[in-house]
Amino acid sequence: MAARLKEKFQQEVAPALMKEFSIKNPMAVPRLHKIVVNMGVGEATQNAKALDPAVHELGQIAGQRPVITRARKSIAAFKVRAGMPIGAMVTLRGDRMYEFLDRLLNIALPRVRDFRGVSTRSFDGRGNFTLGLREQLIFPEIDYAKVDKLKGMNVTIVTTASSDVQARALLKHLGMPFRQ
Repeated sequence: MAARLKEKFQQEVAPALMKEFSIKNPMAVPRLHKIVVNMGVGEATQNAKALDPAVHELGQIAGQRPVITRARKSIAAFKVRAGMPIGAMVTLRGDRMYEFLDRLLNIALPRVRDFRGVSTRSFDGRGNFTLGLREQLIFPEIDYAKVDKLKGMNVTIVTTASSDVQARALLKHLGMPFRQ
């Protein structure tokens, strides 16, 4: 069974975008390429065990085993050496990507305290959108009793759109609650 959001994209969103931007070729329609969920754990520099709960929680949220990210270069001010584990990330593609975005838009974001919509200024100029989340508890997969420390994460939605205008239209049609 295909993802619910993927079917919505194929039946409703793609034809609407073709009409809106007067695109003739259906393969030229902006679409989601991948979603990258990144969780940086700053205290992993002092305590290597601080990374384990973050990796476990990120795996539960994404439904896929995360990769541990390592520091590229040494920064003495942060007590970081090159090669030290400092975070975890997951790259989602295909049906898992659509399932995650569906859960993010319909379950997780409405659970954020004082939520008034996501900023429209978080586009990077090439049609990609990054969303910062302050805590992992907004996802229903996370058991509140087992969480020892709140950890934030960045969700980057990479699209094939050539401009921010096309990417914003794509995400708006998919149901992203942008701030007015």
